[in-house]
Amino acid sequence: MKELLGFKTNNAPSRSYRIPHGSFTVLSIVALSLIALMCPAFAQEPPTLEFGNVDKIFSKALNEERRINVLLPPGYEKGTARYPVIYLLDGSAHEDYFHAASLFDFLATYGVMPPSIVVGISNVDRKRDFTMPSSVAEDRKAAPTSGGALKFITFLESDLLPHVAARYRTDGTSTIVGQSLGGLVATQVLLQKPHLFTNYVIVSPSLWWDGQSLMKTAPAALAANPAPKRKVYLSVGDEGAEMKAADEQLISLIKKTRPDNETMFDYMPQETHATSLHISLYRAVHFLYKKN
Repeated sequence: MKELLGFKTNNAPSRSYRIPHGSFTVLSIVALSLIALMCPAFAQEPPTLEFGNVDKIFSKALNEERRINVLLPPGYEKGTARYPVIYLLDGSAHEDYFHAASLFDFLATYGVMPPSIVVGISNVDRKRDFTMPSSVAEDRKAAPTSGGALKFITFLESDLLPHVAARYRTDGTSTIVGQSLGGLVATQVLLQKPHLFTNYVIVSPSLWWDGQSLMKTAPAALAANPAPKRKVYLSVGDEGAEMKAADEQLISLIKKTRPDNETMFDYMPQETHATSLHISLYRAVHFLYKKN
């Protein structure tokens, strides 16, 4: 009965549990009904659900207002502790914010990772923001507004990160999460401005963009922009030989050029481009915060 009412058992955090169909007698149902009547908190649920807060900033780099969805750790308002920050690309409410932030919150609850501030960066035009200019006609046709990655990276560096550091109690460590085109721009940051983030979680990056031009410049970029003690998680599903080979090449280059970086390449043949993100985040957290 304690489990059903959400009491702590075996030192686990308090949780409510679904009641299996047919598990109770009529007497049990009557008893639970009486408890509900005597305890308004048990009987009533709020009419709306909230999971985080909306924050807005004006970006000088992009010359537009940008929305960020922010999930603060439990007890943040009443405490003074500082927290790491997870920056989630494709962080709009209709994209990856809810399922990713929920996963981070759940894993922090059980001590797999530290409580963290999650910043979901809502998109305005992801094809514009996450891509370099392309010389490939098919790329330009598929994404007519493409080519704004450098401005977006400037937005991260000059607008967003200072805003978050000034507004929230951060501890100076950060993780960027990007998938697909988001993984492409996260890779560009890793290669060209690795100091911006402590950890990189890159899932199924679109390294094929512009005929793999980012990979062609990767050796020089890695050598010119050293970054010690970074952690890089890179995953790919069953997405074709070109995607897998490019990811393997990237990890190999990082190991060779930045030996102080800790890396994990996670090939998941049972997953696809559409299904790989959530499980990648789960496995990335275990990699980033593994206990020695």
